[in-house]
Amino acid sequence: MVDNDPASHRDPASAEAVGRRRAAGIYGAIVTAAIFAASSGLTTAALVVAVVVTLVVYWLAEEYAELLGEQIEEGRLPSLRRIGGALAGTWPMVTASFLPLAAAVIARLSGASNLVAANAGLAVVVVLLAVHSWSAARAAQLTGWRLMGATATAVGLGLTMIGLKNFVLLNLH
Repeated sequence: MVDNDPASHRDPASAEAVGRRRAAGIYGAIVTAAIFAASSGLTTAALVVAVVVTLVVYWLAEEYAELLGEQIEEGRLPSLRRIGGALAGTWPMVTASFLPLAAAVIARLSGASNLVAANAGLAVVVVLLAVHSWSAARAAQLTGWRLMGATATAVGLGLTMIGLKNFVLLNLH
């Protein structure tokens, strides 16, 4: 019997690295959305700084905790090569913010208010969450309703965040 399943021919370490990058991208998109939602009163320039600085801190803190956990588990310090590889592997946590930030900046430069610019960035986050969740579901070999359900859940969470942000800012602020 011939094994034609491409997933069975993948290097497990490579598949784990792809999964880790995907997870970092999803996490980065969610943190980006949370900062957009919580900081929409800021100017767009301040919002960009807040998002990038926060994500860089989260990225470094996550890798520090991960590498520290490995150190405790293995009883030795990680090499510089291991540290660099770990940081590179989760860099998508930071880069996940670039398209939403670009959308917010472009909207603001086009004359939109800070609120509308933040919503433009959040809309791009929703698209990114949809792409990341669809990709993760496909990698898990989901099809049909399960694939759509996984993707719709991420989109629903993003849309809920936009709705809650606007409700709070427009009605409770």
